[in-house]
Amino acid sequence: MNTLSFKTISVNKETVQKEWVVVDATDQVLGRLCTKVAKLLRGKYKPTFTPNVDCGDNVIIINASKVKLTGNKWNDRVYLSYTGYPGGQREITPAAIMAKPNGADRLVRRVVKGMLPKNRLGAQLLTNLYVYAGSEHKQEAQTPKTIDINQYK
Repeated sequence: MNTLSFKTISVNKETVQKEWVVVDATDQVLGRLCTKVAKLLRGKYKPTFTPNVDCGDNVIIINASKVKLTGNKWNDRVYLSYTGYPGGQREITPAAIMAKPNGADRLVRRVVKGMLPKNRLGAQLLTNLYVYAGSEHKQEAQTPKTIDINQYK
């Protein structure tokens, strides 16, 4: 009998195939860029995706300071945080985040973090993200490959 056998492949941290990729954020819309980066970090574009394992790639984002927001979201969007004290709710806009030192890094990390799982795995996945405001990065030794993020869905 000629039948096909399909087996589900579950990878673990020893058998996972991780790559280094570079993403250029020049003139990319922030939310659309970060959803694709979150899927790359999670490993959802790979056929061996396993939900409970860090099977995603290491992602380097360059030119993060040239990211765009549509409409008037630079000033109208508000990010909330809470200090833990009574009356300690703080709000900040993306324009105010970008005005601070390392603002592009903080903004992109904040957006990507919101798209990852809210558990220990999500915290581990966020350590695989490297964000640089300019076009230079420090990971040349890993020989990352440059990808066009617009080719991903």
